[in-house]
Amino acid sequence: MPSFAAPTLTHYLVLGAILFAIAVVGIFLNRRNVIILLMAIELMLLAVNLNFIAFSHQLGDMSGQVFVFFILTVAAAESAIGLAILVLLFRNVGSIDVEELGKLRG
Repeated sequence: MPSFAAPTLTHYLVLGAILFAIAVVGIFLNRRNVIILLMAIELMLLAVNLNFIAFSHQLGDMSGQVFVFFILTVAAAESAIGLAILVLLFRNVGSIDVEELGKLRG
């Protein structure tokens, strides 16, 4: 039976970098759908949270985990506000296309 080594800080940092890169690619490839843009932003925040947790565990300090709680709070508020704006956009324009936002100007 093979024995596997425990993941190190490098493994977590590489995973965080991959998640962040996927989110950046998602933002640049998709500039039309608001839902996918919001999901890419959330993925970015989760990648940063993963790095905070990895460094917090590595250094034995709880401050990184406290930052994660603040980031999750801001992310939840951002999601709620973003989805509310999305619902209003769909009601007024009939589409969730980002390019349709120009029609909302008075």
